Amino acid sequence: MTSVPGVDHPEEQTEAEVTLSGRGVSVTARVEVVQNEFISVRPSVGEFVDQVVVRVGDVVEVFWRGEDTQRALPAEVVDVETGAVVRWRLRATGPAETSQRRKAVRGRIVVPVEAEYGAIDLTGSSIDLSEAGIRAEFEGLGVPPEAGAKLLLLIHLDDGDIRTPAEVVRTQARGARWVMSIRFTDIQEKDQDRVRRRVFQALREERASKADDSPPGLRG
Repeated sequence: MTSVPGVDHPEEQTEAEVTLSGRGVSVTARVEVVQNEFISVRPSVGEFVDQVVVRVGDVVEVFWRGEDTQRALPAEVVDVETGAVVRWRLRATGPAETSQRRKAVRGRIVVPVEAEYGAIDLTGSSIDLSEAGIRAEFEGLGVPPEAGAKLLLLIHLDDGDIRTPAEVVRTQARGARWVMSIRFTDIQEKDQDRVRRRVFQALREERASKADDSPPGLRG
């Protein structure tokens, strides 16, 4: 594997998305180390508590945002560390390519969110957001919605509200609060564009913040 960061593999200390081929599960991960064809990542698996997300030998794809394009790298899982810190070690099985399918890029964005769930009105805030869906934390009320439950979402962005029908992918109850992964089912194209702009703004801000925090000798 050649080693041009951001082109042949994701850069260290950036975010990538690991998708399990054929299982419809995507997990955001922090890329810790890239060495030869091996990539070590720390996945955000909090929403999959008590579930086995990957096993050694699983085939995955690693997606990340390059300079101008979305990149994809085929890989397999060669080691899984569990415990207080979860790490996956991946081995690239082919060269990175420009992703041919449109992959929604996710950004850490905290904005107020409301959800109509039947006769129940939920209030909370987003954890992360993409043009395809949202992960948000709500004040729990009644019985948590199951996967497939229909919602009407109201997302309060700086440039105006977005209202869209949506569907629950999974819910994790944390005491009196619910963390819900939700996909948009019929979001308007103009609203997708607004979300996309907001996500890339958040990614630029995060990148600038990390550059400011780095030691002077390491700033490019």
